[in-house]
Amino acid sequence: MKTPRVLHLPKWYPHRYDDQDGDFVARHVAAIAAHGGVEGAVLFATVARGPLPALIDSEEDFSGPVPTLRYYYRAAPTGLGFVDKPLKLLLYFWCLLRGYQRLRQHWGGQRPDLVHVHVLLRTGLFAWALKAVRSIPFIVTEHWTLYLPERAGGISWLRRVLTRAVVRRAAALHTVSDGLRRAMAALGFVNLYSVVIANVVDTELFHLGQPAGYSAVHPFTLLHVSAFHDAVKNISGVLRVVAQLRARWPELRLRIAGYGPDEQQLRAYAAELDLLADGAVTFLGKLPHEAVAAEMAQATALVSFSRAETFGCVLLEARACGCPVVATRTGGVPELFIPENTFGLLVNPDDEKGLGEALTSVLSDTFVFDPVLLRNDATARCAPAAVEQAFGQLYQKVLNE
Repeated sequence: MKTPRVLHLPKWYPHRYDDQDGDFVARHVAAIAAHGGVEGAVLFATVARGPLPALIDSEEDFSGPVPTLRYYYRAAPTGLGFVDKPLKLLLYFWCLLRGYQRLRQHWGGQRPDLVHVHVLLRTGLFAWALKAVRSIPFIVTEHWTLYLPERAGGISWLRRVLTRAVVRRAAALHTVSDGLRRAMAALGFVNLYSVVIANVVDTELFHLGQPAGYSAVHPFTLLHVSAFHDAVKNISGVLRVVAQLRARWPELRLRIAGYGPDEQQLRAYAAELDLLADGAVTFLGKLPHEAVAAEMAQATALVSFSRAETFGCVLLEARACGCPVVATRTGGVPELFIPENTFGLLVNPDDEKGLGEALTSVLSDTFVFDPVLLRNDATARCAPAAVEQAFGQLYQKVLNE
């Protein structure tokens, strides 16, 4: 029996401008490759964040276990906005078509047996076209907070129509949480076969115990890790709560890891709250995963105050390190915290009073969490072996049909 070929089409994927963009998708791809039952390849296209020598540039790597083709196209091909918008859409699909032909050459002229779309919508439209023209089935994996009630109002009518059609024609719909599946169903994005498979946590990297070479941080230390999109992640709310808690814990520290468009605004706001002068808040910048794991292993708790979250990889990464979490009841987060108060504490989005009370409970040891229990749960849910097995079963079902 020949090994099935799977073409991965991600909307987000690590690339030359940001090696952490969509890294949760890359972890899914790596877990699927480790399963050993399929031959995979990645085809990814995105707008360039810098100058290009031509309209399109490419990085084609056939040397690794998963051939990966990355294509970049100019952000402003003509400089005329009304022309560039449709032109960039055409360039995107041209990149995918060019990459598809290159992969067929690599596979000796053979087509993929299955297309795996990671995050809609343009990726799904290309997969739908391949199904219509070449009868290649496709499945959809979705991570995006766009479908949650807090953000769904921003979905245009055309995107709704097209998303509904693409999801219906997929062989299966995979979501990273049941909360996301239910949110999509409420919008009419329904597939007869749907499955929930968690995101991957590197449980070898994120583990119990102090990392070698790191000195202990302050005993009352909170950690926040996210992209700096304050409208969604509400980091400013965390800063306000920490400023209030310092009346009781003057030695309280908040360490913030991440990067994004709102970084300068948040730094200025922290200074306005008088949190920078004495080191109460430290902005760590973009950290490699090893450094994030080291921070989690030393923190008193991880705090997340997001208004929308489909899964929250950092919540389970902290859990794998034995670090309790204070987070919000939004999207798929609550299903990760059952039984209640076992793996951390949950508050309602934008409830700064509730966040302060929850953090007080953790800092004062009113709630004490078992690091071993936290670690074991994260391993059972999110270890690469568990995720690769679940995807193997999904692929087998789709390919057999």
